[in-house]
Amino acid sequence: MLHYPSQLLERAVDEFAKLPGIGSKTAMRLVLHLLRQDVKAVEAFGQSIIRLRQEVKFCHICHNISDTETCDICSNPRRDQSTICVVENIQDVMAIEATQQYRGTYHVLGGVISPMDGIGPSDLHIQSLVERVAQGYISEVILALSPTMEGDTTNFYLYRKLSDSNVKISVIARGIAQNDELQYTDEVTLGRSIVNRTLFNVSI
Repeated sequence: MLHYPSQLLERAVDEFAKLPGIGSKTAMRLVLHLLRQDVKAVEAFGQSIIRLRQEVKFCHICHNISDTETCDICSNPRRDQSTICVVENIQDVMAIEATQQYRGTYHVLGGVISPMDGIGPSDLHIQSLVERVAQGYISEVILALSPTMEGDTTNFYLYRKLSDSNVKISVIARGIAQNDELQYTDEVTLGRSIVNRTLFNVSI
C-alpha cells in the first residue's frame, strides 16, 4: 500500500481517482502537477470546477448544457427550428456540431433504453420530445443514436411514440460501424451519416 507523506495529498489523489478513466498513478501525477503550479492558477482551476457544478444549466427545450435557460442552438434564429436531431448525450451534440453538416436543433435524451442497466423510457427525456413534436412546427426528427442494440431499441421506441404525428422520422446512415459510439466517430464519417440520412424503417 502506498504511503503518503501528507493526508492532504492522499485526499486529493483519492478525489481525482474517482474520475472515470483515472487510476491512482494518473491521479498522483495530476495532483503533483497542480502542486507545481502557481497558487492563483490552482485557485482558478478549482473555482472553474465549482462554478461549473453550481451554475451550469440544462436547456429547458433540448436538455443540452447551457449557461442560460435556453441554449445557444435553440435560441439561434439561423438554425432550422423545424428539424430535431435526437442524440444520446451532450458529447454527441458536440461531435455532430464539429462536422458543420447540420443546422437544425437537438434533443438530448440523457441515455438510451437499457433494461440490463435498469434504464427505461421514463428515465430519459422522451416525453419532452413528444411534447415538442406535438406543438406542430416540427417537420423532421432525425434519430442519431449509436448503432448498438440499446440504440436500436431506443430508435424503435421513439418511432412508435412519434409515428402518429405528421413528421418525417429519419435515421442516420449506417456508415458508422455496428456497436460504435457516436462521439468517437470521425467527423467526415459522422457528417456523411447525417447528410445521407434515410427514412426510419422498422425492419432495420
